Amino acid sequence: MSTTEPVGATDEQAAIVTSVHRFTVLTVNTHKGFSALNRRFILPQLREAVRSVSADVVFLQEVHGTHDQHPKRYDNWPQMPQYEFLADTLWPQFAYGRNAVYPAGDHGNALLSKFQIVHHDNLDVSIGGHENRGILHCVLRLPGEGPQVHAICVHLGLHESHRKAQLTLLARRLKELPGDAPVIVAGDFNDWRQRADALLRPCGLREAFVEHQGKPARSFPARLPTLRLDRIYVRNLKTRQPKVLTSRPWSHLSDHAPLSVDIEL
Repeated sequence: MSTTEPVGATDEQAAIVTSVHRFTVLTVNTHKGFSALNRRFILPQLREAVRSVSADVVFLQEVHGTHDQHPKRYDNWPQMPQYEFLADTLWPQFAYGRNAVYPAGDHGNALLSKFQIVHHDNLDVSIGGHENRGILHCVLRLPGEGPQVHAICVHLGLHESHRKAQLTLLARRLKELPGDAPVIVAGDFNDWRQRADALLRPCGLREAFVEHQGKPARSFPARLPTLRLDRIYVRNLKTRQPKVLTSRPWSHLSDHAPLSVDIEL
């Protein structure tokens, strides 16, 4: 985390003091702001829970950009896009990748960041028109003189053949990046058969939970996680203290349990 610049510091001292060498990331499938089985609208509670983690970068999947009907049904529906509501005042930078568009609105992936987002684009990885999926690729500039960090938010399809094709597209994007660039790839991979590691390992990616605990985290369903659907991969970065957030309130805020990890440059 950055620290406050001392009074009278030289430019060189200020650069050192404000440099960031360690930060926390969180990934969570927001389930469009509803609890499991869509029983309750819980976006305000989810915002408080996300704030409590004090993550510097938050990867969001299944977040609404707009919806015409829900504001009529729920008095506490925000007047702004869900990702902007979740960002609140803690994450001044955010990006949204719209994936699914329908008559009532749209949803997709989003990234909230305490660091500057200097560029972002949304790679369409929909296969055959069955499910609208995208990969949101953001480039972050951290304070100090360090390299820019590539943060890629992923939500893959439900069919294995689609996931394989989408992982191939992700691998192609990763190969386009400089080999020494720091990269974080996080999100809902729907990879219950645990095939993603073998496809992404040639790209230099290491999964945080596999590295520390031997297997991907159990993250679904949130109240009794048994399936290993969510991932946090890194390249040219170190990971510390990977956690699955399964206790209350998280167990009652989505159908997926969030994952967090500390990142070191």
